[in-house]
Amino acid sequence: MTRLTTLLTTVAAAAALGAFGMAAQAQEDCPRGDLDDRFCDRDGDLIADIPEESDQWLDPDTLVFAYTPVEDPAVYKTAWADFLTHLEAETGKEVMFFPVQSNAAQIEAMRSGRLHISGFNTGSNPLAVNCAGFRPFTIMAAPDGSFGYEMEIITYPDSGIESIEDIKGGKLAFTSPTSNSGFKAPSAILKADYDMIPDRDFEPVFSGKHDNSILGVANKDYPAAAVANSVMGRMIERDVVAEDQIVSIYKSQTFPTTGYGVVYNLTPELQEKIQNAFFNFEWEGSSLLEEFEKNGEGQFIPITYQEYWEVIRKIDAANDVSYACE
Repeated sequence: MTRLTTLLTTVAAAAALGAFGMAAQAQEDCPRGDLDDRFCDRDGDLIADIPEESDQWLDPDTLVFAYTPVEDPAVYKTAWADFLTHLEAETGKEVMFFPVQSNAAQIEAMRSGRLHISGFNTGSNPLAVNCAGFRPFTIMAAPDGSFGYEMEIITYPDSGIESIEDIKGGKLAFTSPTSNSGFKAPSAILKADYDMIPDRDFEPVFSGKHDNSILGVANKDYPAAAVANSVMGRMIERDVVAEDQIVSIYKSQTFPTTGYGVVYNLTPELQEKIQNAFFNFEWEGSSLLEEFEKNGEGQFIPITYQEYWEVIRKIDAANDVSYACE
């Protein structure tokens, strides 16, 4: 080896070591865990930090709000009307209701900067947090502070299905792969407790939404379905389906319900105003109470994603779910 070759090799090695050192330093300066490369999590709370540089902050003239796409969007545009008026007063900005049609579309809207405030369903929260920079801070609760819903597996009277085992050889309706109660939780429970796996023991079908699954069972289009009982309760209250059209054969532990929050890069002042709007909203006599008191809900309570979504992350781990962002 010539002296020149040795020198070039040494320089290349030093450059590689320097690049490695800079990458390591960058990772140390911006730890992110499972978050997408665009985000940092310096405080270790598992959600994206607000950017440190003000030139990365977002301060839109119009704030876009979306509620999780579980039922007819028109119903929920009316239900959220009073709250959105309150949000306008608290922030000094116009607020627009965005009727999303799917969990994937909702996450993509926030990821692309078109959605600023949102309620993501239980199962979508981890993907929204990791891929879209969602910062959840509240959920709905009853006046006594209790909260949550259960996953139920339902059928219709005289379907011939009286237990979970009776689903074998038939169809089971799920909602979407990102839904906790509509797919992830029942998949984990069926596998762990009943040794039942989709395609091997039953045919999985996807309805798209909880209301589609519930209506499908009530109308005998699906022999059985896994659904969130909070959605089912509201549909029964509105006489969309009758209680005697549904038979429940399984009820899970209680899960956290829809998580509400903001995209990570709104200005800190705006994020604080939005949080205040949730926590000082007067429910009494509001359109929000009229809709959600059907589930016994009547206030917003503060939460952390790290604590309240731990059980959901465990279910995802049991299902080998990855939070990889496309």
